[in-house]
Amino acid sequence: MKKPDILKEIIQKKKEKIVLARQLLPEEDLKAKVQGLAPTRPFLEAIHKPRVISLIAEIKKASPSRGTIRENFNLAQVASAYKEAGVQAISVLTEEDYFGGNISYLNEAKTLIDTPVLRKDFILEPYQVYESRYFGADAILLIADLLTQEKLLELTELTCGLGMEYLVEVHTEKELKKVLKLKSVNLIGINNRDLHTLEVDFKTTEKLFPLIPRDKVVVIESGIKSHQDVLFLKILGVSAVLVGETFMQAPDIKKKVEEVMGW
Repeated sequence: MKKPDILKEIIQKKKEKIVLARQLLPEEDLKAKVQGLAPTRPFLEAIHKPRVISLIAEIKKASPSRGTIRENFNLAQVASAYKEAGVQAISVLTEEDYFGGNISYLNEAKTLIDTPVLRKDFILEPYQVYESRYFGADAILLIADLLTQEKLLELTELTCGLGMEYLVEVHTEKELKKVLKLKSVNLIGINNRDLHTLEVDFKTTEKLFPLIPRDKVVVIESGIKSHQDVLFLKILGVSAVLVGETFMQAPDIKKKVEEVMGW
């Protein structure tokens, strides 16, 4: 029996959520609100250091593959554990229905830490880019699988225009080719998780990483569980790893970060 396509379900729900958000805060009002906001924190600069592998530590309560990851979820506790561990950046999942997120978590996290904050969600249209800036994101995740080349170009240009940075995520060679045609994309994420089936395969990194030009900054997402995984990626030449589940399910988050990163 064919497995259900989780991504299709998530996108359907996300489109409904955007309609509701527009009713509560129309796009014109949102555009007015992003004027004159404080400058963003430099995301790329924070995670791209010579000869070291940086960490983007993720705040997420649940996931479609695992259900609830952290029972007594407390954003302030998670953020302070990451701060104490000395992470280079934070990723905040804001998708409500499948990941237990909330867009208000962006600003909340930002008041607790001084590192850049990445909004991780299923961003489909300009409204969400304005929304990201308004709620405190320094950078956003764009998923190549969900966006045409034209849409990617539109959203990346808008993101830059609002003073944010963007991480473009790929899972297949076809998606990577689409992204590499956009010369302005400097930061590429390889997601080892297939968003349609939710299965994780580390071979995705082994296959795609050699195809990315050396002048691009590469972030590896999903399936990173041990210091051995991090060492392998460091040797490969990866700039940063994005890790969520491994930390979120650990009783002592700071200790787990230090163990996985070798700090």
